[in-house]
Amino acid sequence: MKQKQRIALLGIAAVALIFAACDGDSGNNSTETEGNSSSSAGIYSSGGQGNSSPVVSGTMTDPRDGQSYKTVTIGTQTWMAENLNYADSAAMPNLKGNSWCYENSADSCAKYGRLYTWTGAMNIAGSYQSASATAVISAPQQGACPAGWHVPTYAEWTTLETAVGGEDVAGTKLKSTSGWSSSGNGRDAYGFSALPAGYRSYDGSFFSVGDDASFWSATEYDTDYAYSRDLDYDFANMFADSHSKIRAFSVRCVQDF
Repeated sequence: MKQKQRIALLGIAAVALIFAACDGDSGNNSTETEGNSSSSAGIYSSGGQGNSSPVVSGTMTDPRDGQSYKTVTIGTQTWMAENLNYADSAAMPNLKGNSWCYENSADSCAKYGRLYTWTGAMNIAGSYQSASATAVISAPQQGACPAGWHVPTYAEWTTLETAVGGEDVAGTKLKSTSGWSSSGNGRDAYGFSALPAGYRSYDGSFFSVGDDASFWSATEYDTDYAYSRDLDYDFANMFADSHSKIRAFSVRCVQDF
């Protein structure tokens, strides 16, 4: 699904570049390109395009393990500005065998947070990897997040996209300013600081660190798949996609209202 979207977007981007070049030759002699009239810091403090509310940064501490996370308020939502890194499977048995550090390296967890299967992220039994979880999902679904926080739904991810200017630019606005492959870094205009944590496949292999970031939503696609939001080093977009529940992705928690 994602590959088809990318091919179409590449064609659109090529046409857009041709028109942009033509427009730039028709009487616009300004040396300042559109969108660069203010610095990233200025956008961060004002909330940026598509978000009339100021961006507010802070921190929170997970009382379960004492880990501290940066937070950021964008529009009406407050998000963790770091990926979840909670691993206590004794306190949360549904995490046993359902969360990993990339390449099983503790350093990767410290940098990128953990990768969770969908059922691990949702803190529900592994049997729901191939069965509908509608009956056991609440709104909001705390999942593996700390109390007062929850796994964002598909709709909550859409609200974030809208607040930062829409899905076509959300990748650039939300990606961190370093760490992405091939000059694919973002502007981090809102302090969300999305890092390319990669993912774990169903066979135990790890892929795409430096290239991709995939975040689970709390919304099922069907019995075997759940929705995610994906960022790639070579695209400005944030992609809505669906993936097998047994893949392991990053989790960003959003604060309860």
